[in-house]
Amino acid sequence: MSTSLNIATGPAGSRILGVGSFRPEQIVTNDDLSQRMDTNDEWIRTRVGIVERRFARADESLVDMAVAAGIRAIEDAGLQPSDLDTVIVANCTMPSPIPNAAAQVADRIGVKAAGAFDLNAACAGFCYALATASDLVRSGSAGRVLVIGAEKLTDWVDPTDRANAIIFADGAGAAVVGPSDEPGIGPVAWGSAGDMVDMIYNRDNRYIYQEGQTVFRWATTQIAPIALRALELAGLQPSDVDALIPHQANLRIVEAIAKRLRKEGAREKMEVADDIVYTGNTSSASIPIALDNMRKAGRVNTGDVLLMVGFGAGLSYAGQVVISP
Repeated sequence: MSTSLNIATGPAGSRILGVGSFRPEQIVTNDDLSQRMDTNDEWIRTRVGIVERRFARADESLVDMAVAAGIRAIEDAGLQPSDLDTVIVANCTMPSPIPNAAAQVADRIGVKAAGAFDLNAACAGFCYALATASDLVRSGSAGRVLVIGAEKLTDWVDPTDRANAIIFADGAGAAVVGPSDEPGIGPVAWGSAGDMVDMIYNRDNRYIYQEGQTVFRWATTQIAPIALRALELAGLQPSDVDALIPHQANLRIVEAIAKRLRKEGAREKMEVADDIVYTGNTSSASIPIALDNMRKAGRVNTGDVLLMVGFGAGLSYAGQVVISP
């Protein structure tokens, strides 16, 4: 006798219901960095486009920042913590892999007995987590999912290393994903290039460092095709995009991606996230922080077509089209 199992069934689509972010209070300017290493404001602006970044306090943890961003996203969605059943925290900078951040975040926010797990795809982490949350909702395995990208990179970067300390910063961004009658999160275009080593953990000194020139060359040529693939999967054209929100790795990379998309038909007036200028590179947190800041500034409105793409560390990449909440 054969045995059959019940399977979960879900809604036709999923969408982002609300977003939120948190940036530490401490602002660190390029001039501040020039006091501790051989660099200057002009060199940093020319090289990576950053003017200032945010550093967390010594007693301010990745979990603290994730909780703050998560609470704001839930409020933005008009929900209560009890309305959620799953928490995913994308990160690559927890002090240790056990315990995970997600269960701690769920408990502190008040999402009781939540399915909770961390996801490490570094700078592509938020897009990976968003795709996972969307599929969980559409399959019926989850009702509403809190997706957070959070990083405390200052714990992992040599503060005297001018190649890396000028780039990385701390923060968290979050989104609530829930059911929708119409698709609000498109299919993910993702993959990896294991021969491209972007962010590396050095066991000798316990710091991470980045192969900046290597990833710059790769990203400026390979990310736009991934973004175009995400549009194709969503059934859209570059001309449909209202805002491009790539990982905030380097302003020059962001500009190169936007230039290629405009060459492929994107509008000149397409908004392009440039959050790196005043936030720095926050890895998995950069896309949701940029989205939240663009909404607050009126650069992104409800119903806009957003094209997100993350990439980095190892090297993983992912992109998807999202309808703005």
